[in-house]
Amino acid sequence: MSDNKIRIGITQGDINGIGYEVILKTFAEPEIFELCTPIVYGSPKLAAYHKKALELPTVYNAIENESEAQGDKLNIINCNDDEVHIELGTTTKESGKAAFEALEKAIAACKEGKVDVLVTAPINKDAIQSDSFDFPGHTEYLQQRMENDEKALMILCSDELRFALVTSHIPLRNVADAITPELLEEKIKLFNKSLKVDFNINAPKIAVLALNPHAGDNGLIGTEEQTVIKPTIERMNQEGILCYGPFPADGFMGSCNYTRFDGILAMYHDQGLAPMKALGMDNGVNFTAGLSVVRTSPAHGVAYDIAGKGCADENSFRQAIYAAIDIYRNRKNDEYTHRNPLRKQYFEKRDDSNRLNLQQNDND
Repeated sequence: MSDNKIRIGITQGDINGIGYEVILKTFAEPEIFELCTPIVYGSPKLAAYHKKALELPTVYNAIENESEAQGDKLNIINCNDDEVHIELGTTTKESGKAAFEALEKAIAACKEGKVDVLVTAPINKDAIQSDSFDFPGHTEYLQQRMENDEKALMILCSDELRFALVTSHIPLRNVADAITPELLEEKIKLFNKSLKVDFNINAPKIAVLALNPHAGDNGLIGTEEQTVIKPTIERMNQEGILCYGPFPADGFMGSCNYTRFDGILAMYHDQGLAPMKALGMDNGVNFTAGLSVVRTSPAHGVAYDIAGKGCADENSFRQAIYAAIDIYRNRKNDEYTHRNPLRKQYFEKRDDSNRLNLQQNDND
């Protein structure tokens, strides 16, 4: 590879959806190559099908490995059998297998340092299920494959909003039991760290939403606010994390109180994603915090209903590219800033014998 630009690994996603359309549209504009070198893990043959069907002008380069990537073109590494078939707008096991093969190769490239960040096109969560992929989504799978010390945190973000989720892809009937003090504390700490490191916010303010309507109405509609959420918020405040609430979700969003905070922690999937997509669907980005590699994706799904029609809006995918670049740079800046932290006091946690030995050496 001949340039030093950020190398972006991109997965093709579900080949029967709008993944290739938004990828090809995003990289039809030459200006974006000034920021990154894109490497798609997918199939040049499948890309050619979508490019021709949609009459897109995007120039791409079929390569064997990452070292051959050109900085001024969309580069594509083949991950699939040449006989794979496209059935636009349809759920097929073949499309799920193709998406999984691309994801696996992209993850391997991340772990080997061949790409700097990962941007995933949408998958069909049903089609991709297999003995190798038994997960409700990208987030849970990546957490396991990246072998992180930390847990992953799903954050939906735009220029104006950052929503994180305490629970993500679980049935609604299981949400209340899943929200424990331990889980809530874990998510608040992860969110606080990500806002500082990934979004470069020095002292982030976090709004924590209630689980029940009207924040439980003092226990009339539910007690989770009193027994779990509020005590955890108070404990986090004592540790120096600026988090507030619990706020009733409807009034909080309806009154525009969200503009006063750097991040909002929702208790479950739709509590966060519904307002996020209503206010910023076209430029929303799904970011997985806590991973050792920066991973983003567009805020939309496979959109089978418009697949192959040429009307998919690529802006969310483009914003996912930009967000990955920004977060990668923020992490590098944070790493540089903290590369030589001040040493703690010399005598901290030392016993008297060490203190006496030092005094003796000074006298000598």
